[in-house]
Amino acid sequence: METVLAFVIGGLYAAGLFTMLRRNIVRLVIGLGLLGHAANLLIFTIAGLTRARPPLISESVTNPEALADPMPHALILTAIVIGFAVQAFALVLIYRVIQTVGTDDLDDMKATDR
Repeated sequence: METVLAFVIGGLYAAGLFTMLRRNIVRLVIGLGLLGHAANLLIFTIAGLTRARPPLISESVTNPEALADPMPHALILTAIVIGFAVQAFALVLIYRVIQTVGTDDLDDMKATDR
């Protein structure tokens, strides 16, 4: 399972970088989102995949190795919320820039500075 996730993570990183290299500013934000999702999957994979193991300790559990680690799940949930907020802010900011400048091409935006 980790091998399949390694290929998926590599594909997400490649797609994110490829999308960020386009000259469209909206695609830049989409590429950043793909990179964020790839990083989240990477943390899940590094933490170790556990199936059907609860992250809670009860009195019936005698072996702590049989438990899932809740820390990566909490980190990923926080990263998803923060990433969504940053992407929403970036899209609103980009919308305002496109209204002001009149284009979404990064080269044309650099030309307006002169």
